[in-house]
Amino acid sequence: MTKILIPLLALTVTASCGTAQTSEGTVPRESSVAKSDKAFLAAYKTIKADELKKNLYVIASDEMGGRDTGSPGQKKAGEYMINYYKALGINPPKALGSYYQKVPAEFMKKRGGGNLPDSENILAFIEGSEKPEEIVVISAHYDHVGTRNGVVYNGADDDGSGTVGVMQIAKAFQEAKKAGHGPKRSILFLHVTGEEHGLFGSEYYTGNPVFPLANTVVDLNIDMIGRDDAANRGKQYVYVIGSEMLSSQLKVINEAANKKTNNLELNYKYDDPADPEQLYYRSDHYNFAKNNVPVAFFFDGIHEDYHKPTDDPDKIDYPLLEKRAQLVFTTAWEIANRPERIVVDKK
Repeated sequence: MTKILIPLLALTVTASCGTAQTSEGTVPRESSVAKSDKAFLAAYKTIKADELKKNLYVIASDEMGGRDTGSPGQKKAGEYMINYYKALGINPPKALGSYYQKVPAEFMKKRGGGNLPDSENILAFIEGSEKPEEIVVISAHYDHVGTRNGVVYNGADDDGSGTVGVMQIAKAFQEAKKAGHGPKRSILFLHVTGEEHGLFGSEYYTGNPVFPLANTVVDLNIDMIGRDDAANRGKQYVYVIGSEMLSSQLKVINEAANKKTNNLELNYKYDDPADPEQLYYRSDHYNFAKNNVPVAFFFDGIHEDYHKPTDDPDKIDYPLLEKRAQLVFTTAWEIANRPERIVVDKK
C-alpha cells in the first residue's frame, strides 16, 4: 500500500448451507449444499494456505529484488504470474491481445513518478457465460519499493499477499469453469504496477480501460491481507474499506459471504474518507471509485514491518491469508452470478 496521500440479499450459492469447522477452516457443509452449488464449494476449497505460501515465497523472494516499479525484479515476478495463468488455461483479454498493458514512463513522470521506467499491468480474464459484457474486477498491486542501500524490501505482505490471493482466486474460478459452472459475468484479474509511487497502474487502467468502466460492476481490491496489526493481534479479522460508499448492496453481499464461510470479524475502523489515515484514497480501488465503480478494499492494517525490509514471507499468517482470500472469492462469486448487477445508488 502506498504511503502517498491523494486528495439484503442472501448469498445465493450458500443460502441453504450450514458451516463446519475443519482442518481447512470453516466451510459450508457439503451435505446441505444443492447439487448445482457444489461447484462453488469445490472451487472454494482450492484456495489453500500451502499454495498461497508456495507462490508468495517466489513473489517475495530476494530474487525479485523488491519488485520496484518497472525493475527487472518486478518483470521477473510478472513472468512468474503469467506462467501461472498459462498453466491454468486462463488467457489475457482478447481485446488486449496480451497479458501486459504497458504503463508508459512518461505517464508516470507527469504524475510525480520521477525517472521510473516503462512498466506493465498484468491482466488475466475469464469470460462470463451469460453476461460476458459485465466485468467483475479483482485487483492487487504487484510492485513494492525495491532495494535500498543493498537491502531487499521483499514486500511479502505489501502486496505479495494480495498478489497471490488474486492468483489463487483465479484458480478457484477456473476450476469452477472446468466443472461446467463458470461465472455468469466476466472476471478480470488485474495486477497493477506503480501503486507504491502513486497508484499509477490503476490510474492508467481506469483512464485506458480494456473494458468500458460503465460495464465494470465492482472492484474488489486486495492490498495486504497476510498479517495482523497491533490492535488485532491474534484475531480472525479483516478491515473492509469503501464497501458502502457507492452501493447499498455491496456491503450486504460481503457480510453475507463472510457469515456463510469463515465468519471473520469485519472491521470498519477505516471505512470513512475522513479518517486520519485516509486509507480510502491510498490503494488502487480509489481510481475505480472516483469513476463511480463500487469498491471494497480488503486490508490487514499497518503493522510493525510495513515498508521495512523485514516484511518477509516467513511472517505471514497463511491460514488467515487463506480465509481472507476465500472471503473475497465468495463475495466475487455472488456478484458474478446474481441475476442483476449490483446497484450504484450512492454518491
